[in-house]
Amino acid sequence: MALPLIQRADRHGDRLALLAPEGTFSYADLATASATVAGRLLDGRDDLRGERVCLLTPPGWDYVAATWGIWRAGGIAVPLAVSHPPPELAYVLDDAQPEVVIAHTGLADRIAEGAAARGLEVRTTREMLTGFDAGQLPDVDPGCAAMMLYTSGTTGRPKGVVISHANIQAQVESLSEAWGWIPDDRILLHLPLHHVHGIVNVLTTALWNGAACEIMPSFDPVDVWQRLATQEFSLYMAVPTVYRRLIESWSGAPENTQKEWSTGAGACRLMVSGSAALPVPTLERWREMTGHTLLERYGMTEIGMALSNPLEGERRPGFVGAPLPGVEVRLVDEEERPVSPGEPGQINVRGPTVFHEYWRRPEATAEAFTDSGWFRTGDQAVVEGGAYRILGRRSVDILKSGGEKISALEIEDVLRSHPAVRDVAVVGVPDPAWGDRVCAAIVAEPGATTGEDELRLFAKERLAPYKVPKDFLLLDDLPRNAMGKVTKPAVSALFGTPGG
Repeated sequence: MALPLIQRADRHGDRLALLAPEGTFSYADLATASATVAGRLLDGRDDLRGERVCLLTPPGWDYVAATWGIWRAGGIAVPLAVSHPPPELAYVLDDAQPEVVIAHTGLADRIAEGAAARGLEVRTTREMLTGFDAGQLPDVDPGCAAMMLYTSGTTGRPKGVVISHANIQAQVESLSEAWGWIPDDRILLHLPLHHVHGIVNVLTTALWNGAACEIMPSFDPVDVWQRLATQEFSLYMAVPTVYRRLIESWSGAPENTQKEWSTGAGACRLMVSGSAALPVPTLERWREMTGHTLLERYGMTEIGMALSNPLEGERRPGFVGAPLPGVEVRLVDEEERPVSPGEPGQINVRGPTVFHEYWRRPEATAEAFTDSGWFRTGDQAVVEGGAYRILGRRSVDILKSGGEKISALEIEDVLRSHPAVRDVAVVGVPDPAWGDRVCAAIVAEPGATTGEDELRLFAKERLAPYKVPKDFLLLDDLPRNAMGKVTKPAVSALFGTPGG
């Protein structure tokens, strides 16, 4: 029997599924194209049986058809970030150990050298989507792994989060119920498609419900406003940094354009913000401009979405609401005992939306869960008036910048590899636009000379753009405590704002 997502697509038939840079496509088109991709991947085999397939393609039709094809062949889709430089892509190739790489025709050259060095074949989306008799496709068990997404952790390098088809189904069913999705919905998508936010909350939930998803190739605030102004969309989801950029674009537009844009946004039935804390001034300004009180929610790669403000009813600024349908949430103290009402604690999550393992990291997986199956998020919260308020992360080494989760330790390791750098401390300094502004304090080797421009270029060649520090500070030594440990709050204070 086909996966429930595929069964539902078959029922939706000729309904509009995707508007993408490549054209307009129905659910029937998606079923046919994904079967072609599956057949080419199988190449006469009966099942991929959990082989990983890395996917490097920009948001669009090719991405969706290839992902569904991997799933239908019994493989694990490993989406790669199109913004990542070759060293970051190479890390995933080494860690995921894929059978093959599928790359968009225009991006194949970017990964060809890294794939060749590892004996991996790169197959283009043009080839994979060319007409082909798929034949009989396997029955894929919902408990099988569907996707592997990479997320930063306290140990530095990103870990592969293995998510099953059943996890994805539980996540989309929970969001569909909580946010009132219907087949007549239409949503605009410009979020990156290597994160849960874009893949599950927007794209897969829309397709699960027979709704239409319009995919933009990249984010441009004027383009987004012009699309919203058509009043063709019922939902819109983004991160706080995007809402801030939209506010800035609106503020610089002529008055008649502002009115047109505000009217278009106001036509949506729901607008959602997530992936980072939403500053209250941003929420209030957006409400003044559009009439929408943004629905803020809380989730992460390992658990999907766990908490959400209500679709109907009060959405309190600074709060992320209550547990979503099918999700258990509790707050615990340092001994993992449930805290008293009104007391802060670490967020634990349990339920069918939660992942099962980190790829090839059994120790990290064991550390992430309690004996009774609760996932330790590492985030602190308090319940006030029936709603959760996020207090922050347990580790100063995990940053959130522009909606991206970042490991300070990973950035430090890269910068330490520069021959002129003796030591480094990376911190997140509170920033109204980014959430955490990534900053690096550098101690140079004796006699060595280096500057901010050189260090930034060095980082850009080795790290994803959002991980590159925005500010550098050269020091004679890093602030330390009596035990010699770097005190990151003191480092943050050096950049002008206390914190860490």
